[in-house]
Amino acid sequence: MKIVFATNNQHKLSEIRSILGDSIEVLSLKDIGCDVDIPETGITLEENALQKAQYVYDHYHISCFADDTGLEVDALDGAPGVYSARYASMADDSGQMSHDSEANMARLLKELGNNNNRKARFRTVIALIQKKDVCPCGCTSIKEIHKFEGIVEGEIIRERRGGEGFGYDPIFQPNGYDQTFAELGMEIKNHISHRARATQKLADYLLKR
Repeated sequence: MKIVFATNNQHKLSEIRSILGDSIEVLSLKDIGCDVDIPETGITLEENALQKAQYVYDHYHISCFADDTGLEVDALDGAPGVYSARYASMADDSGQMSHDSEANMARLLKELGNNNNRKARFRTVIALIQKKDVCPCGCTSIKEIHKFEGIVEGEIIRERRGGEGFGYDPIFQPNGYDQTFAELGMEIKNHISHRARATQKLADYLLKR
């Protein structure tokens, strides 16, 4: 089975491919010749994931899925949330939107300061759009939309730890562990992470079809 993952993020691709294994071949945007920076203008993770998947489906007419992930910190009223990837640049007067992980972590740690409420969660939403042929010859088709969610609870530590992973991994410690995502390594993370949980639901659905 082949399916397109609407991303060119190599970290995400490696993580997803590792979780899905050999039963499903995951193609990237680059693999299908899409080099467009797909807009993400939604105000929720669900809206952004569906927007990206819909773009690929509308322009390439193939089954695809897209994800959006947010870090939700209780003491910050759920921020950075849907803006996690560009959190630091939102506070920059230049107006340039960048995905700078170090700057994002620095802003988050600064805003939390000495607050003892460090509870947080990572949440991933995957939107899947599948093309379904209504008749055997494929002359008529419809689409099906499905969504899958994965959540992992944890806390924000006070200093970065670990050299693996990406994004906020060095400052997020999942419940039940004394190491951050960046210290645990990809093998363990791929079993317990928010993306792993959402992807497992996606895989269970696809493999039963």
